[in-house]
Parts: sequence; structure tokens; C-alpha cells
Amino acid sequence: MSAAKEALELIRRGAEEILLEQDLLKKLKRGKCLRIKAGFDPTAPDLHLGHTVLINKLRQFQDLGHEVYFLIGDFTGMIGDPTGKSATRKALSREEVLENAKTYEEQIFKILDPERTLVVFNSSWMGTMNAAGLIELAAKHTVARMLERDDFSKRYKSGAPIAIHEFLYPLVQGYDSVELKADVELGGTDQKFNLLVGRQLQEQFGQEPQVVLTMPILEGLDGVQKMSKSLHNYIGINDPPNEMFGKIMSISDPLMWRYYELLSFRPMAEVARLKQQTEQGRNPRDVKVELALEIVGRFHGQVAAHRANEAFTARFSRGALPDELEERTVVAGGNGLPVANLLKEAGLTASTSDALRMIKQGAVKVDGERLEDPARRFHAGQSAIFQVGKRRVAKVTLVAAG
Repeated sequence: MSAAKEALELIRRGAEEILLEQDLLKKLKRGKCLRIKAGFDPTAPDLHLGHTVLINKLRQFQDLGHEVYFLIGDFTGMIGDPTGKSATRKALSREEVLENAKTYEEQIFKILDPERTLVVFNSSWMGTMNAAGLIELAAKHTVARMLERDDFSKRYKSGAPIAIHEFLYPLVQGYDSVELKADVELGGTDQKFNLLVGRQLQEQFGQEPQVVLTMPILEGLDGVQKMSKSLHNYIGINDPPNEMFGKIMSISDPLMWRYYELLSFRPMAEVARLKQQTEQGRNPRDVKVELALEIVGRFHGQVAAHRANEAFTARFSRGALPDELEERTVVAGGNGLPVANLLKEAGLTASTSDALRMIKQGAVKVDGERLEDPARRFHAGQSAIFQVGKRRVAKVTLVAAG
């Protein structure tokens, strides 16, 4: 197998779609350093493991000898990405965007190689573009094409308002590729339309069109909905080591393999061997520990990862919990179940008010960690050990309604 085809095999790992794959192979066969672009709007200060699906793929390109352009959308962030939105999104202020952007560089270099990474801001060129330039850019795309986007189409048909500035978002994102002369642009599956606009604009500006590579959206701890801080199903890359380790250990066994594919740097042949071992009787918990050690080690170092493992083991060592742990099942709706309701439904408290009182007293633990947030929600697919006081303890699994 040629070096270009071997590289393509690595790039394919976990990818949802490559448009067009033959174009990427052609670029790889040239043996030149490619410009790999991915844009991130600084809409929040902290990144979570869902964001790292893209960043991990960027690192793979770096390991193959290519250069990454990590684009911080400080200009587009003020527009607000309308992707997937059923209403006009509130734009962020310049101050909010810059404050959020400050933390990004520190976080991304826990994965990316600084020597092969250029951090760029799209305000560098968009901030100096005059009205005539923006009109000229807008002339290169049609309203009909914009309405091909699923979210715009649904809003138009339902009579929901679409602000003119929302049409500018995919145009500006696409123009970023022109400015950077990108060879490849990465994005989530929900970004496919915007990424293809970049490919089209490059052709209109006389450049070789970029290859579009989309990555799947990572499911959160519930294994159902996308990882999101607002859904309380996320693992933040700045989470403390013990918390990060415990969250990874709480995911379901089927979800573990999804995380291995999208988050681990182990070769897929090795992951396949681990999966075969579990099918032959190896405890999936031990394989999950290996995943937790790798991910915690990436963000906090190997010493912290092993300490987190020791702390986790100590919390659940013999004597800390009953030898035969009672298992209970609770039904959770689409929006999940508040922890107070969960404790009541699982029979660990007499009522939700009793549960809230125990949480306030610091008497509730989830997987050995004291529960601090009384508003925390749990979702179908999650499983954890809940302890109320010293004697009420059970492993609770949440299942979907119906």
C-alpha cells in the first residue's frame, strides 16, 4: 500500500464523510504539506470531549506531516451560527467573544502540536473588509442555494423569521477557506452545508477546492443526545482528573466503543482486539479503565491519571459498598430526569423534597463523588451508583420511556 493510501486509511477513521475522497488522495499523493482548517466559534469558554473529536482528527493530520489552521471565529461568533436553530440566534458581543477565545489556545495544545499549528482569527480579514467587498462576496451565492439548507428551509416554510445577517454566516465561513487557501476543512456533520460553501467559493476565486471532511457528533454520557454542557451530559477537558475519570467510567459498555473510535489514539486493530477480548469474557470495566487512563492522561498527565484510577478503585473497593449491590431501573423522559426525582423513583429517598434536603446536607454521592448540583439531570442509557447517607445505596440504570 502506498504512503498516500495508508494516510487515507488513518484519516478515514471515525470520519462520517469525505468530499471528495479522490480529491484528498490526489492531494496526498503530491507529498506536500497540506493546509488543514477547522473553525471554532468561541461561544463558550470551555471545551469538552465532543469538541475534541475534530481536534483529534487535526492531530492525526499533523502526525502525517501537515499544518493545521485552528481558526477562532471571533468575527463569525458575533454573527451567531444559525446551524440547527429554529430561531435567530442571539449574537455575542465583541467582549464576550474575546473573553471566551482567551482560553482556547491553552486547551487545544493539550492535543495539538504547537509547532504545526497556526491559530488565526477571521476578524483579521473580515474586520477590514468594507461594504463593497461584502456585497461582492454576497453576489457569489444565491438565496435559492441558502434555502437548500434544512434549517433555513424549515423556518422559511413555517413562516419563522430569518434575519439577513444569518445568510452571511456560511458565506464568511466559506471565505475563510479562500483567505487561508485551505486544502482540507473539517467540521461536524451539522456543518456540511457551510463547508461546501467554502469549496464553492474557492472555485469562484480561482483556487483548487478544499476537501470537506465531516466528523460525527459525539454522544454525551447518556449515550443518546449530543454532548452538551446545557444537558449536563458532558466531560469537560478542564474537569479535575478524578471527576473526568469517574465520568468516563459511568458510560455504558456500548458507548465505550464509540468513545474508543472517536477519542482514543490507539490503532483500530488494537481496539478490535480489546473488543474481542470482552466478547471472550474479559470484564468491560477493565477495558473502560484503559480508556479512562488514556484520556485523563492526555489532559492531566499520566501521574494524575493513575492517581484518579487509584482513587476510583478505593471508593469502590471491598468494604466500601455492599458485596451484593442492589440494582434498580428508573424511567427517564427525553429531557432526562432531575436527580431528586431519580432518588425518589429509585426508592432511595421518601420524596423529592427529602432528596433535595439530603443533597443540601452533602449526604448524596454519585459513583463515590459528593453530588453538589441539585439541578443535575440523568438520561436514559446512563448507569451510576447512588448513595444516600451511609446505608441507602443502589446501582441505578435509566431507561427510555416506552
